[in-house]
Amino acid sequence: MKSTAHHDARIANMSFAKIYPMLVTKVERKGRTKAELHQVIEWLTGFDAKAVQKLLAEEVTYDELFRRAKLNEHASLITGTICGYRIEEIENPLTRKARYLDKLVDELAQGRAMEKILRNPETARAAKAAGTAGPAKAPASAKTSRSAKAPAATKAPKPAKPRTSPKAVNTRRPAKKAPARA
Repeated sequence: MKSTAHHDARIANMSFAKIYPMLVTKVERKGRTKAELHQVIEWLTGFDAKAVQKLLAEEVTYDELFRRAKLNEHASLITGTICGYRIEEIENPLTRKARYLDKLVDELAQGRAMEKILRNPETARAAKAAGTAGPAKAPASAKTSRSAKAPAATKAPKPAKPRTSPKAVNTRRPAKKAPARA
């Protein structure tokens, strides 16, 4: 993304203390917890809940927040679009870091599994090799086969509707009723 200097400056000067309550509201409204939000923030920035509270009290800007942060080494694995821009194409480092946080919070609010949000290539490779990418699956022996289930009731097919040609369809408006005579 080729952003303007004005856009980058706006992000740099945004107050984290003003944005943070909106992030909490977003995830809680979607059924996630503040603790999960803190887990995501800690994964990305290295700030635990106490450090986040201290930053909020100091009313730091995004520029200061990400300057102090020790960005997770796997943050570059965060890809996709946010606010209409591809994250991996954002040129300004600060804007990209802010969008990383936005993307993680969006995924949390959308109900994505925490293991997928907190990107870790080793965990992903191990899960893929084990065939358990994503939430834990039930063992094959616990699954019931289709033939073991009771047969489903069969329904009679619906009769086909007769086709009408466009000429046969009445497209005229219904006639207006004449006013009642006294």
